[in-house]
Amino acid sequence: MGTGMEKAEHAEEAREAVTHDEGGAGAGRAARREAAVRAAVEQGLLGPGRPLAALLDVTGIRESAAELREAFAAVTPPGTPVLHAFAVKASPLVPVLRLLHAEGIGAEVASPGELALARAAGVPPERTVLDSPAKTPAELREALALGIAVNVDNPQELARIDALPAGAPAPQTGSSRSPVGVRVNPQVGGGAIEALSTATATSKFGVALRDEGAREWVVRAYLDRPWLTRLHAHTGSQGIALSLMARGVAETYALAEEINRRAGRHQVDTVDIGGGLPVNFASDATSPTYARYARLLKETVPGLFDGRYGLVTEFGRSLLAKHGTVVARVEYAKSAGGRPVAVTHAGVQVATRTVYAPAVWPLRIAAYDAEGLPKEGTAVVQDVAGPACFAGDLLARGQALPLLEQGDYAAALDTGAYGFAHHYAYNSLPRPAVHGFTADAFGRVTFALVRPAQSVEEIVAESGGAHADALIS
Repeated sequence: MGTGMEKAEHAEEAREAVTHDEGGAGAGRAARREAAVRAAVEQGLLGPGRPLAALLDVTGIRESAAELREAFAAVTPPGTPVLHAFAVKASPLVPVLRLLHAEGIGAEVASPGELALARAAGVPPERTVLDSPAKTPAELREALALGIAVNVDNPQELARIDALPAGAPAPQTGSSRSPVGVRVNPQVGGGAIEALSTATATSKFGVALRDEGAREWVVRAYLDRPWLTRLHAHTGSQGIALSLMARGVAETYALAEEINRRAGRHQVDTVDIGGGLPVNFASDATSPTYARYARLLKETVPGLFDGRYGLVTEFGRSLLAKHGTVVARVEYAKSAGGRPVAVTHAGVQVATRTVYAPAVWPLRIAAYDAEGLPKEGTAVVQDVAGPACFAGDLLARGQALPLLEQGDYAAALDTGAYGFAHHYAYNSLPRPAVHGFTADAFGRVTFALVRPAQSVEEIVAESGGAHADALIS
């Protein structure tokens, strides 16, 4: 059972979901989605020869970006430096990053590949943050040469920066434009999903503040290096209560204050609070909101919002999840043990977490007929299966929907983050095409290709086709 605080928080989330939806955000999103599915069928993006496609709601993404900016603008004094850096891992698609950049959102990257995507999208170095628990010397040199902000994960990584050779861009010599800070683990506890809880006692991320001698090491690292000017922490994401996220930020702020007090100067000038706002997957409502989280942070850590500190955020899932839909054609409709089973072309390759951990990552499924119209009829308990060759490849288990029949479409909702962009090549299934869309007031939908569907030839090439004789010659 949850604590009294957690129960109150959940009750407030429920009230907020209703209030926010009354404003039309959820209803508007659902209406755009329905128009897009219908248009995708009408325009041939979905059909017998194209049984799978992913759709991204451009209007919804723009709205989420605006809500994020406005939420923190409302709690910070005018002129406060605030960088919202999108966690690229949530949707590593160049056009998505370009759209977010146009909406005032930077990029948080955690690998050379993600950095390359951000650069391809035109995100400038000064709006890019590098996080990773396993940065190589080459990655550090590149980031410092470009002027990208670096969050150092551990003492060994800091020693690597200290040891940069003469002539290399280095903060201590003033040859780098990169803001540099240390990532700490406030060890405030975990949430409902252990794999996404990054502030547990044994998390692999950052310097564990409550371990013996760790806090003093962090403070001394700053006192010895005036070029360390940022401090970073991230408590977790889906399954983390807002109150726990706020505690993690409060612990980080307290450490920044201690460093500055002992240094006798305002050395730490920016706090990177990470991201992690959880997403409501139970309905179209947006809950919790950025505005609610920002207000909670200001109430919990008022000193962080008095103008003395710049802020960096690293939200990912909450910016994109509600704005993506995977639509799959029902290839066959069958029955097993008296339960209807709709066999579709969407499964583990586009919803890996749901298939392997359905209790933690359940998906809502919407039923559409062969014309792309919302399907009507009595709800029937049924399974929605994917195409992969193992029994657990199910998008939904025992979900009540209008009965899906051959030629209909099953839409997996809220899949815009950590969904179809993270392909899992089981059975050498191809990556689906991704289309962005906008819908006008009359329901007219315009599509833009974000990523083409993967061809069979590309699958062969990716699988070593050019080296077929490598093991026999």
